[in-house]
Amino acid sequence: MAQSQLAEQENGMRIQSIEALDALRQDILAHQDPKRPILIVCHGTGCLANGSPKVSDALRKAIAKAGFQAKVMPGIKTTGCHGFCSRGPLVIIKPAGLFYQQVKAGDAEEIVNTTLIKGDPVERLLYRDPNTKEPIPLEKEIPFYKHQQRVILRNIGKVDPTDIHDTIAAGGYQALAKTLTTFSPEEVISVVEKSGLRGRGGAGFPTGRKWRSAVAAKQKRGGPVYLVCNGDEGDPGAFMDRTIMEGDPHAVLEGMIIGAYALGCNQGFIYVRAEYPIAIKHLIIAMDQARAMGLLGQNILGTGFNFDIQINRGAGAFVCGESTALFTSIEGRAGEPRPKYVRSVEEGLWGKPTVLNNVETWANVPIIIEKGADWYNQIGVPNSTGTKVFSLVGKVNNVGLVEVPMGIPLGKIVEKIGGGVPGGEPFKAVQTGGPSGGCIPYALKEVAVDFDSLTKAGSMMGSGGMIVMDRRDCVVDVARYFLKFLEEESCGKCLPCRLGITRMREMLDTFSQGRGNKQDLDDLMGLAEAIQDGSLCALGGSAPNPVLTTVKYFKDEYLVHIEQQRCPAGVCKDLITYHIDSEKCTGCMVCARNCPQKCISGERKNPHQIEAETCIRCGICMDSCKFEAVQVS
Repeated sequence: MAQSQLAEQENGMRIQSIEALDALRQDILAHQDPKRPILIVCHGTGCLANGSPKVSDALRKAIAKAGFQAKVMPGIKTTGCHGFCSRGPLVIIKPAGLFYQQVKAGDAEEIVNTTLIKGDPVERLLYRDPNTKEPIPLEKEIPFYKHQQRVILRNIGKVDPTDIHDTIAAGGYQALAKTLTTFSPEEVISVVEKSGLRGRGGAGFPTGRKWRSAVAAKQKRGGPVYLVCNGDEGDPGAFMDRTIMEGDPHAVLEGMIIGAYALGCNQGFIYVRAEYPIAIKHLIIAMDQARAMGLLGQNILGTGFNFDIQINRGAGAFVCGESTALFTSIEGRAGEPRPKYVRSVEEGLWGKPTVLNNVETWANVPIIIEKGADWYNQIGVPNSTGTKVFSLVGKVNNVGLVEVPMGIPLGKIVEKIGGGVPGGEPFKAVQTGGPSGGCIPYALKEVAVDFDSLTKAGSMMGSGGMIVMDRRDCVVDVARYFLKFLEEESCGKCLPCRLGITRMREMLDTFSQGRGNKQDLDDLMGLAEAIQDGSLCALGGSAPNPVLTTVKYFKDEYLVHIEQQRCPAGVCKDLITYHIDSEKCTGCMVCARNCPQKCISGERKNPHQIEAETCIRCGICMDSCKFEAVQVS
């Protein structure tokens, strides 16, 4: 249904009471047939890029062509990201829970004829265990999903994010109704405090304590209180917040409305980077629908409580993920941090008390109210309760979005849920926390993934990025990459960050070129500590983490670069040479055709050679060779 049509329709049936909301939910559920086949097609960003809209269209045409009787007509539902991004486009057939992967438009008729009509699975579309090669038909039995505990992501992949009725049927806004009818603002804050919820944006500050401080500041300094949702997700490889905003926007809105009630707030802001157009689109649709139905805006659910939200688009500056820089951006000025002499809960937006939490934190609030603080704090571990959503990327078989209880061992995420490293070898390291985090080696694979344990290991939770590396990843190069990223993203306001990060990156450049000495390594560590102590905001203060952890856990690899002028991983271009093993080369000429320098010579079916003087060491030949004949030394 078009957005304007829905708004017009709902204006005539605005929900005026808690009872009316419950009656609407029961009416929606009563009109649903639990036995009706529903084909759920993932329309998350990854699947959209792989052609899932064509899959949806083809399935609709195939169903129409099959001539089903109206009473058993299968339905098509498009949803947000299912999480298993490396296998998309995904199609889940309910109620059976049959899981199809890497579906193409050309598969639609076979799915309809074989599965919907005959009741048989399409074998070639099933997920197969990477070790046994046995098919696993059901979504719930696939290890990627089986070992997760989905709390925040419970509705994503099940509800249509552009249809508020679907969200209401799944229990959306029930926690809001409970809040407005049974809790005082003080009681809401107490429940959040008791739950142990800590901010999921990186710092891990206790959410309830932050809310209580803002209320105290309002009483002391005067209002209004502003409420902000940080959707400026900028870590490389991270897409947790984007997925939540795209797939279940009403969970974010509901959490913010509950928080606003607790804080006595009437105006909220969602700060979303402009690179997330689908998230922005779905948030706007959700906000329009919620306003039309009396769940957002004036006189919410007929209780007299008023609260509204506006979206502010960020231009993509990484530093605007920092609270004070984000506030100055919303205020219309350059997104630069300011010294935190006074906390944001006392003086934030326009000098008023402001509560800032990220997308995932706000999405936690409704389930805490619905299930209770005691239920929530039994998940996870003491001081790190609940679950955490991670983007699992890099050298891992199952790339995607995962949700696990706090305290789970790092190795279980990578090896059980992620399916391990391609080829079956142990992972080399896992980078957690994005550019601000650190690299945790395989030797610490049993480290608990919670706020305190990761910090103790030299890394951090961050917003939830998790990058897996194998033996072909060079830790010196990884540290250089993150420093280069932060060097470009630094606002340049303070000297330690502006000059210090650049100098650290330059020192790593010398190591990657086989220059430098042990004293340079000691100087690098001293500079890192100085930057940590002197930077204005967390961007600079945490920038040295990748360097500190890689030197701590992989010092020998640094020394090989410095003393032997060699890169063990075969990555640093100044220290490597590509050559072809004549015994393995079949003369297929694939490497020669793909070489951008045309520096590979040889006749078909005869061993080839690489001209070292012309080679730019791009690695394309190695990536394209199926026989592992191209080697690096």
